[in-house]
Amino acid sequence: MVSRLLLHRFHVLPHKLPASSILSSVFLSQLHPTFSLRPHCYIHDEPSTSSSSQSQSHSQSVVRTICSLVCQSYYQQTHVRFTPPKLHLPLDSESLTHDQAITVVASLADEAGSMVALSFLYWAIGFPKFRHFMRLYIVSATALIGNKNLERANEVMQCMVMNFAENGKLKEAVNMVVEMQNQGLVLSTQTLNCVLDVAVGMGLVEIAENMFVEMCQRGVSPDCVSFKLMVVACCNMGRVLEAERWLNAMVERGFIVDNATCTLIIDAFCQKGYVNRVVGYFWKMVEMGLAPNVINFTALINGLCKQGSIKQAFELLEEMVRRGWKPNVYTHTTLIDGLCKKGWTEKAFRLFLKLVRSDGYKPNVHTYTAMINGYCKEDKLNRAEMLLSRMQEQGLVPNTNTYTTLIDGHCKVGNFVRAYELMDLMGKEGFSPNIYTYNAIIDGLCKKGSLDEAYRLLNKVSVHGLQADGVTYTILMSVHCRQADTNRSLVFFNKMLKVGFTPDIHSYTTLISAFCRQKQMKESERLFEEAVSLGLIPTKKTYTSMICGYCRYGNTSLAVKLFQRMSNHGCAPDSITYGALISGLCKESKLDDARNLYDAMMDKGLSPCEVTRLTLAYEYCKKDDSSTAINVLDRLEKRQWIRTVNTLVRKLCSEGKLDMAALFFHKLLDKEPNVNRVTLLGFMNKCYESNKYGLVSELSERICEGIG
Repeated sequence: MVSRLLLHRFHVLPHKLPASSILSSVFLSQLHPTFSLRPHCYIHDEPSTSSSSQSQSHSQSVVRTICSLVCQSYYQQTHVRFTPPKLHLPLDSESLTHDQAITVVASLADEAGSMVALSFLYWAIGFPKFRHFMRLYIVSATALIGNKNLERANEVMQCMVMNFAENGKLKEAVNMVVEMQNQGLVLSTQTLNCVLDVAVGMGLVEIAENMFVEMCQRGVSPDCVSFKLMVVACCNMGRVLEAERWLNAMVERGFIVDNATCTLIIDAFCQKGYVNRVVGYFWKMVEMGLAPNVINFTALINGLCKQGSIKQAFELLEEMVRRGWKPNVYTHTTLIDGLCKKGWTEKAFRLFLKLVRSDGYKPNVHTYTAMINGYCKEDKLNRAEMLLSRMQEQGLVPNTNTYTTLIDGHCKVGNFVRAYELMDLMGKEGFSPNIYTYNAIIDGLCKKGSLDEAYRLLNKVSVHGLQADGVTYTILMSVHCRQADTNRSLVFFNKMLKVGFTPDIHSYTTLISAFCRQKQMKESERLFEEAVSLGLIPTKKTYTSMICGYCRYGNTSLAVKLFQRMSNHGCAPDSITYGALISGLCKESKLDDARNLYDAMMDKGLSPCEVTRLTLAYEYCKKDDSSTAINVLDRLEKRQWIRTVNTLVRKLCSEGKLDMAALFFHKLLDKEPNVNRVTLLGFMNKCYESNKYGLVSELSERICEGIG
């Protein structure tokens, strides 16, 4: 490091001058050639002529002067120099050439030390002329490597990466960082993280992944931040399965994420439907030392509610309270919204009232909107309107979402007069209807069958400066699919693509369901695979539509394969999915497979619909296997059992299986002495028609005994 005494040997002009004017004869006579320059390393060789020598001497003098100015500015600042100080140089940067700049930084590193050289580098790159001049960074880093100051050399590389990223040249900068290792630079974890951070910020996940792998191969040890950046990058891009791979690698090394990253991971996984997976990771991270906060818990509760796992959500709420966190208004709003979407509005309203009476948090506009939405879904529009008035009395202003929710509710019950009134009202309140508002009315009109009016309203959308979105097109596709007009639906699908909207999984499911109903399974398969190739996650409805289609087509083997694929991809089948596959298997007389599925469904707590219950029991009866049919039905609760057996008896009678019908009728009397008159009358008529008076006599005696 240059000492302060060295500075007293230089006399510099106090005013800002261009580099050329500093070379005045008066000023040069005052200079002492203290710095030993190395122009042969950094300035191009020129022919040995008199003018060339003068030019080289001129350049060397400029460099010596700048070095002196740098040292003077550096040592005038008395603070502790853990970081290079900001220099104040009386120089015109435009008069300084690129070659002079790299000679200055090399000379300073050689004569004055790393920190002084670094100070000049930061001063130079503050100007556009030098900010993206790669040789300046390379020379600076090389000089610092020569000084054995690898930490500062890495700092220079990090600075280069950030600055070149501004200019769209991140890849070139990254390549040079790797190349500098061949020049003796030992790359640090901080440099890796800098590259990852910049690449992730620009959405260049591939560059980040490649750099991560290459640096690891070159001996750089990634830390918690490195893995966190990769997880965040994948989550931001919606690549949840890739994020999971990085998260696993992170957990294996004992690293845990911070609270903000934890919330990001929860949101990303939940949006893609991987709620159960992220619950597992959440508790794993808690075991490893993460102290979850109310935001983490609320994010996870929100994911569970959106999945419909309300019981788990409330269990998580209890755990949150046990850990000392009080639920806030957002936690309560999430739970209220979840309860309403489940159809449990009365439970939601009790929680709502609890929040109203609370001394702390009070319901906000989102809480009221969630509650209004719950009542609208149950067609309780009077209560919804009452809540709208109540929130206004509390000084809360309904927003566009509130009005749109109410408009949607009125459209669903066919009250378009009130829907249009609310649209006018929201305009007077200063809220412009958005595309979601128009979609609500268009959807209601389509379901009512007023397609012409829906199209007229659609034309008004562009007049108001709005544009139809993916939901709009999906609504129009749906109405034509319901009319079995798949060609018209495809027109809207292609138009959606043409105007730049990417169809979501609901758009694809709409078309897939329509083609499945028409037994056009090749077209359904094409759309299904196309959706998957685009990274869309098939929903329960998507899988169920395909399974129903295969069963209608008589190809249960493919239906079973898709059912297994559904389970393997974390999409839980519901009773409708099970019922469709069981019915398909029964039609192909694969009763053992159907029975196994039935038992699996019951074991998971799913309740089979009456068609599923009846179909399976009846198929066993057709094979004269009444004992298995009875075993199938015995797994039902009493009310379901009685209803199903009554239907089964009538079905057996219609098919002429009167002995089997009598057997189940007696079983019915064992559980319920109050006979269903329709069932009894049907049984007796069929017996009389078939001259089976004995069956009627036996049954009559049992009924009389029961009455007696």
